Amino acid sequence: MLTKRLIACFDVINGRVTKAKQFQDNIDIDSAVSLAKKLYDHQIDEIIFYDITASSEKRKIDLKIVKEVAEQVFVPFTVGGGIRSLEDMYEVLKAGAEKISIDSMAVRNPQIIKEGAIAFGSQCIVLSMQVKQVPKSIKIPSGYEIAIDGARVFTGMDAIEWAKRGEDLGAGEICVNSIDQDGTHMGYDLEITQAISQAVNVPIIASGGAGNVHHIAQAFKQADASAAIISSLLYSPHIENRSVQEIKMQLNNKNINIRPWI
Repeated sequence: MLTKRLIACFDVINGRVTKAKQFQDNIDIDSAVSLAKKLYDHQIDEIIFYDITASSEKRKIDLKIVKEVAEQVFVPFTVGGGIRSLEDMYEVLKAGAEKISIDSMAVRNPQIIKEGAIAFGSQCIVLSMQVKQVPKSIKIPSGYEIAIDGARVFTGMDAIEWAKRGEDLGAGEICVNSIDQDGTHMGYDLEITQAISQAVNVPIIASGGAGNVHHIAQAFKQADASAAIISSLLYSPHIENRSVQEIKMQLNNKNINIRPWI
C-alpha cells in the first residue's frame, strides 16, 4: 500500500508566504526560505510553492526565490505560477524544482500539459485546479466549475471533465483546490475530491479546508486522496498550530499509512 503524503503549500508574494481565506485577504506569515527550512527539518513530506500573483500580473515566476527555497529542502518540491512555456518549465526545474504545477495557463493552453509531459515526463506535471460549487441553476454536470487567475475568473468548465482531459494530456498528478473551503478550517470538499479521484487514475492532492487531523483522515479514507495540503494546521494565525510529527502520529493512530517520522 502506498503511503499518504503531507504537503505544505506556500502561497508566495514577494518572497513571503501568505495565508488567505477563499483566495482573498492574504495575511503575511514568514519568509518562504526560512519557513521551508523549518518545515523540512520538521519532516514535511513535500512542499508546493505558488507565486500567486505571477499569472494575474502576467510576469514570470520569481526564480531567485525558487532557487533559495530549493537549496533548503531535500523533499519533492513543486513550483507553479507564471509558467507559460516549456522554457519556463525548464528554468523552474533548473532552479531546483522537481515538479511543475500549471493552473491558469493550462486552461488557456491545454497543450502545455502534453508538451511538458513529453519533454520532462508525466511525473513532473501537476495539474492544479481551482474548483467552486455552483448553484443547480448553472448547467455544469458535476456541479463544480473551474476558476483561474486566483479564483477571480470563472471559465464555465466542468471540474471532472477538466481533470479527465488533464490526465489524457499527460498530467501525472492533480491538485484539487476548493475555493469554498479554502482557509475555512472546516474540512476539505470531500465530494469533489472523491469524484475526481474516482474519475482519473493519477494521484490526487486534497487542498483547502484542513482544520484538524480528522479532516486529513477524511481526505485519505473517504475521498481517496493520495496527499493532503495541511498548511493551515502548520502556520495559520487563526487556529492552533500542530507540528508535522504530531500530525503524523495522530494519523498513524487512525490506521493511516503515513510516511515515517522521528
